Amino acid sequence: MNKEEWLKKGYVDEPVEKNLDLKAEIKKLCREKEAVILGHFYQADEIQEIADFIGDSLALAQWAAKTDAKIIVMCGVHFMGETTKILCPDKKVLIPDLNAGCSLADSCPADKFTEFVKAHPGYKIISYVNTSAAVKAVTDVVVTSTNARQIVESFPEDEKLIFGPDKNLGNYINSITGRQMLLWDGACHVHEKFSVEKILELKKQYPDAQVLVHPECKGAVAKLADKIGSTAGLLKYAMASDKKNFIVATESGILYEMRKKCPDKHFIPAPPEDSTCACNECNFMRLNTLEKLYNTLKYEWPEVKVDEAIAKEAIKPIQKMLEISAKLGL
Repeated sequence: MNKEEWLKKGYVDEPVEKNLDLKAEIKKLCREKEAVILGHFYQADEIQEIADFIGDSLALAQWAAKTDAKIIVMCGVHFMGETTKILCPDKKVLIPDLNAGCSLADSCPADKFTEFVKAHPGYKIISYVNTSAAVKAVTDVVVTSTNARQIVESFPEDEKLIFGPDKNLGNYINSITGRQMLLWDGACHVHEKFSVEKILELKKQYPDAQVLVHPECKGAVAKLADKIGSTAGLLKYAMASDKKNFIVATESGILYEMRKKCPDKHFIPAPPEDSTCACNECNFMRLNTLEKLYNTLKYEWPEVKVDEAIAKEAIKPIQKMLEISAKLGL
């Protein structure tokens, strides 16, 4: 297969020997090529098992900014690869499948968002990390669900703010800060789909269970929460809690780390509205597989590229986020 065919597919589709110990070979390639694997909490279990570091978007950005590896393989989605490349322009950044996009990032096209920004002069722009590099380039500061509240509160109370693209997270931050940020109308397809009725049914089965909810969820789901937080925040809360049962309303990949860190506790994935599913998975995150990861390291493709002019502007709000997070101890 030639590279033209790889380009059509968005990943290296080379055959992998069935009896190959993929995990051992991946580790071997990492040693030989001075590569590290970063994995998001929403990756499949086998990816999280082999990653050198797993975390949420903030932690991955912080880790990428300080690694001395020559090659970084981002096992997440495309905007995470872009963020890593912006932070590490001198390193080769790979992603196992270029098709691993993000519905939230896609809900905020850079040209439309730029028009929205221009139509509201005098506003400071706060963009969620789940955005393209081009959106970050017209942003004053980037946030993640871990640090969004603190960064919003770092602005003067009378500051006019635009928040995009996640309207659910924006509404939640408005509600707890008293701000009236102008919100872009975007959402995550995973977090939008959780069923209030099915969570209530689970509460009847597990009356002592605490409900853990990601702030990208709809307000009706958030109202059921005992704890609202980022993936890292929900994990930390579960580890510290003396409760034994938890209903988790975020992408089900986080259950791997929750069960690993809390083997004596019971984590139940909150179901989506789709009656055929027992849990909620991000189809984009699950495009990454061990086979694709192996081929990515072997052939050093697909490589994430960011236009230099865009990267020059996009690095500013990312660095500002990292500086504020460091100052706040996040």
